[in-house]
Amino acid sequence: MDDAKATWELWQGLCGDFRGSFTRRGWVRFVQWVTATVFGWEEHTITQELVALGLEDRWRAAEAFAERGLWDGEAVEAALRSLVRQRCPGPWHGYEVYAGDDTKVHRNSPGVWGTCTFHEYTSRSPNRAETVRAHNWVVTGRLAPGEPWWFLPTDGRLYFRQEQVPSGERFRTKPELLVELAGGHARESESPCLEVFDGGYAVRSVVRPLLTGDAATPRVEVLTRLREDSRLYAPPVPPAKLRGRPRQWGDRLPAPGEADRWPGRWRRGEAWVYGRRRRLRWRQVLCQWHVAGPRERVHAFVFEVAGEKKRWSLVTSALDLTGPQVVEAFAARFRQEDGFRDLKQRLGLEECRAWTAAPVVRTVQVQLVALTFLRLMHWELDATGITWWSLPAWNRKKRHP
Repeated sequence: MDDAKATWELWQGLCGDFRGSFTRRGWVRFVQWVTATVFGWEEHTITQELVALGLEDRWRAAEAFAERGLWDGEAVEAALRSLVRQRCPGPWHGYEVYAGDDTKVHRNSPGVWGTCTFHEYTSRSPNRAETVRAHNWVVTGRLAPGEPWWFLPTDGRLYFRQEQVPSGERFRTKPELLVELAGGHARESESPCLEVFDGGYAVRSVVRPLLTGDAATPRVEVLTRLREDSRLYAPPVPPAKLRGRPRQWGDRLPAPGEADRWPGRWRRGEAWVYGRRRRLRWRQVLCQWHVAGPRERVHAFVFEVAGEKKRWSLVTSALDLTGPQVVEAFAARFRQEDGFRDLKQRLGLEECRAWTAAPVVRTVQVQLVALTFLRLMHWELDATGITWWSLPAWNRKKRHP
């Protein structure tokens, strides 16, 4: 009983940080919704979630709150970012590390607000259609270092295809949405931010705005994957006698696919990669990257990781990070994929029964809040010494829940 009371007090403490984002009644409905999302294991409709809490008689008020209640989405996101920053471990090697990516959430009916058609490139089943209806969410969140790392989602934006933008909405590309979300983290952070993303976002429209920054948005360092044929250049050497305009680009370097021709030697080390410490060998070069522009200097890396068949080609603008630190932070980005899996399989991201604009957006925001609360509860319970999980019978070597 004492453990149950302590757990509930911790949960109430997390929810209390959102009082200022709602009216008094709205905050009560919000807390009920987030809590019910965790307890509702069958269909994640508002009715079924209230049944899990024994609040069936309040479904009408909950439905009205989801559709018409006073809800400041930006304030909720700001409160969640502040909560994560307060309770997460401190900066990792001087950086707050964030991950950004997009995920598709399948929808069966074309009548659901915001649904667009997408080509399913990753479908391996012959029974699934090549074209699917889905919501496409761009999500960012904090990567908390450790063994293992953890992903805590904080922000999400719904992407619409240009020819399928709903009435009243403005078309924005996924790179624009990612830059907006990363800038929001940087404006509120006292430490430099490091944004980790996959090679699909390693394009000029993402990298250059993040590295440039301005008076309103600080610079955000980047860490991403390099194409095997990426254009890399040695920093230009000033000529002995200035004649004409100075060179912006230095001599062309071999592409990452030909890293054996880079200057310097191979180095060796260890890093936490995909669930355990692995030996690795890497080579790096200080260079210019055509995506980042001629004014930026980046470190390009090629890694050979134990257990991986192919080399990893990575690039970062955080020049003070070492090879093992770079590969560890990029491998931690996969924890975001685990977060997407948990959102879909445990918290009902693909079972949402909302049809109109406000419930669609609010339901996803509640699910992001719920997953982050569960991660924070994990740390809080460990700190109190409460035995809140047990080793599964099939895996006695498991070290974390």
